[in-house]
Amino acid sequence: MPNINPRSTARRESEQTPRHQFAKIAVASLILFALTWGVACASHALEDNTDYSVKVCDRVDDISDGMLREELSVEDIEAHIELLESELDSVRGELVDATERFILALKEILAGGYYDYPTLQVLNYLDTYEHMEQHVEGYEALENVRFECEYVGKEWIGDAPSVQVHFSQSGIEAGKYTLEELIEHGETLFTASFNALDGAGRPTRTGDARFRDRREGFESFNRISGPDSNACSGCHNLPVVGGGGDNVANVFVLGQRFEFVNFDDQMEFDFRDDLEDRLQYEQEDEDPLTLQNVGNERNTVGMFGSGFVELLAREMTRELLAQEEATIAEAKKSGWPVRREISAKGIDFGAITAHPNGFVYTSEVEGVDGDLIVRPFSQKGVFRSLREFNNDAMLHHHGIENYERVGSFKDRDGDGVVNEMTPGDATALVAFLVSLPAPIPETPEDPDQRAIVELGRQKFTDIGCALCHVPELPLESLVFTEPNEFNVGKDLRPEATDAVLEIDLSDFASELRQDENGHFLIPVFSDLRRHDMGEGGVLDNEEIIQGGVPTEQWMTRRLWGFASEPPFLHHGRATLISDAIVAHGGSANGARNRFLGLPQEEKDALIAFLKTLTIPTE
Repeated sequence: MPNINPRSTARRESEQTPRHQFAKIAVASLILFALTWGVACASHALEDNTDYSVKVCDRVDDISDGMLREELSVEDIEAHIELLESELDSVRGELVDATERFILALKEILAGGYYDYPTLQVLNYLDTYEHMEQHVEGYEALENVRFECEYVGKEWIGDAPSVQVHFSQSGIEAGKYTLEELIEHGETLFTASFNALDGAGRPTRTGDARFRDRREGFESFNRISGPDSNACSGCHNLPVVGGGGDNVANVFVLGQRFEFVNFDDQMEFDFRDDLEDRLQYEQEDEDPLTLQNVGNERNTVGMFGSGFVELLAREMTRELLAQEEATIAEAKKSGWPVRREISAKGIDFGAITAHPNGFVYTSEVEGVDGDLIVRPFSQKGVFRSLREFNNDAMLHHHGIENYERVGSFKDRDGDGVVNEMTPGDATALVAFLVSLPAPIPETPEDPDQRAIVELGRQKFTDIGCALCHVPELPLESLVFTEPNEFNVGKDLRPEATDAVLEIDLSDFASELRQDENGHFLIPVFSDLRRHDMGEGGVLDNEEIIQGGVPTEQWMTRRLWGFASEPPFLHHGRATLISDAIVAHGGSANGARNRFLGLPQEEKDALIAFLKTLTIPTE
């Protein structure tokens, strides 16, 4: 096993060494005197952050030394804990999380009457004894604090991690970070070129978190099975950071299930026995690998307006689940099966049949899974939240583990780095993505151009494009809360937090119209559901099923901003918008044929309209 290579926990600028802090305070004092006393007081805690971090580390040492020497009574330890919690209020970063776990371990030892000797040094003993389990937990928590304390105020010289500051989720919940700081940190994570000191790479793990034979060094990167990228912005960069990507940045979705793709020996893979059920891949057993079946090649989709998209999906999910609950109640009351057509925000999702015993028959459900959760992210619609999408992408594409999934101070991928990404980092990354503004369509100023665009808009509706690419969906609230209530597994959920983060998205969209009910009309140009694009058609080119979604089904592409992100279609094979339209089939076959039947002038007008759906670059 490799030695643990500590990932930096160096603090943010306000948490540097006292020498640097003194210089900054001296310069800033001229400005601070001009501010109100309230603002000055609010800044004080942040300025003294390093000093308080040192105090916390010293106090933890005092507690552990005193307990080892049997000098502290239960009352003494409780007094130390009270002081430690007070000092921790002025500290930010991962030291907070580690110290809180240490405090919790101490409280459990005291509350359970486990404060007998030896305490917090049990790993020096070869035999077992009563209460050893509780002492081991306390010892490990203590070592985690010491790990963090080694990097308080650290300045890197020479090679250094790209991300030298990590945010604490408990600190976010306690209001220790401003929204601006969260967004800035999230952007740092999104644009960072992760390196080995960050924990980039996953030597002993595949991208779907299964164990594999060790691959490291120059074999830690693989363009197909991953990790395949150094930075999120390496792919999401058209026309600016956060947007789509060129064909050169295409990824091979589900290629990460392989240990290390190498076509030299014509690898074979047993799809029946080696895959986790939840991933639901399908392929003939032991098929030789080809470029076509090794993974599903996908073009990068932009993230602008993602906060609005997730809010729409949440509200639609609540609508669908409420209809399911009402149908079950009706079936139980009547004693007979009840069939109900279901919809959300005017979008049809098929029908359900509820039985008196509470069982719900979902074979008629369309466009969404049988659990009725609207999953708006990925081109197959398999991710329910930005957090879930990000956590998967970090491991798959970069080999960065969020300890929200693997556990704190756990090196699951064998690269010698722990806590590569924190839950607080994950929250900050979501904050950055929801701050990417909604791509509101702009009408040309030139009267002649405006007339052409309006004609194109009308033809877009007339030929049936707007039936799926719904121009506007109503949103009741612009308040984005993190984490998502529908997260599952180890992804953070609201009930696991002391407070949810609230972000008012009205700051990230201009000139949103409202309907007669006061709902905000989001010009997403999608119905946020899947559609059949034609079995065996041009768009049914993939061989591997992702998340149980048939290969011919695709999420309706959100068209807002898409014109700024060529090429087009899920794999980026269409270089012209007209080529993308003609490739439609299945449930879109009628609209496609009507487009082909338009006079050239009207075709051009429709495309001129679509070209107004751009991403803001200022």
